[in-house]
Amino acid sequence: MDLSLRKALLCLASSAALLTANIGQAAEELKLAHFVSTTHVLNKSIIDPLKEQVENKTNGDLTIKVYPGGELGSGPMEQYVRALQGVADITWGLSGYTSSQFKKSMVVELPGVIPEGTSGYDMLWNAYDSQLKSEFPGTKPLALWVSEPNVLIMKDKEIRSPEDLEGLKIRVSGAMTGKLIEAYGATPVQMSAGEIYNSLQTGLIDGVATGASAINDFKLDEVATTYTVGAPLGHIMFYLVMNQKKYDSLSDEQKAAIDASSGRELSKSGEMAWNKLAVETMDRLRADTDSTVVDLTEEQIAAFSAIAEPFVEKSLEEIDGGKAVLDAMLKQ
Repeated sequence: MDLSLRKALLCLASSAALLTANIGQAAEELKLAHFVSTTHVLNKSIIDPLKEQVENKTNGDLTIKVYPGGELGSGPMEQYVRALQGVADITWGLSGYTSSQFKKSMVVELPGVIPEGTSGYDMLWNAYDSQLKSEFPGTKPLALWVSEPNVLIMKDKEIRSPEDLEGLKIRVSGAMTGKLIEAYGATPVQMSAGEIYNSLQTGLIDGVATGASAINDFKLDEVATTYTVGAPLGHIMFYLVMNQKKYDSLSDEQKAAIDASSGRELSKSGEMAWNKLAVETMDRLRADTDSTVVDLTEEQIAAFSAIAEPFVEKSLEEIDGGKAVLDAMLKQ
């Protein structure tokens, strides 16, 4: 064989081997989907820490590409299914959007069940293995947490008593809050957060029961005028889940990076950020002369509690094993 041809073939073989090696070493990329903007509190508190830690711990061998704003599907209520079907490897969502799937998990949304000094994320993880795992089929939860306490966000109406709610249409995120709002005398309307602005502006709804952080994230102060703080309205539960088969397909090192970057600590990051933003938002609204913040008195709160407390008891009885779930959540 001609010497120059032999050299050319050897060079070609070396290049092919190098190309094959590079392909084998290519980073594994996970698709993470959510339906809110890149400025939402979710990003800095949950998405960015997870992405940075996983990529650092694997030296870039495992990366996460984020698809915000519904790029992999705009329907917020289909987030869990997207992870289950592999449309995305990881998705973020609200459990209340599909309340029928998360009946036991919804216990954490009930008003008054999270004692002072206790965190919602700890309660969820406390009960996960023994009570809640069956509600997350086909996925591995990476974070479970709750929002700050819900407030009433109203347009042109001040709410100081349950009677003030009678006959009004109030947006809720899930069935549990919906039943509570109904007990207060209002009509619950379930819709995704992205629909609230226009619905409040056009009068399709009179108000919203949600965390104060949503006022900032969805610019609700542009259409709302009055905010009632202190009524027992519960919380909102969130999840970040990963397709179980995708997780199982990863190397041991990649799985270890996911495990070390998720769980209680990631959940804590989310819950703390939601609460911090809520406090900042209410402080800003109290300083805004165009906004009215109603801080309920103890007597006014008691009028709501007289309805909320029996509602909680009844709800725990209606949920299969509800009291056992709450006991598991509260274990030390």
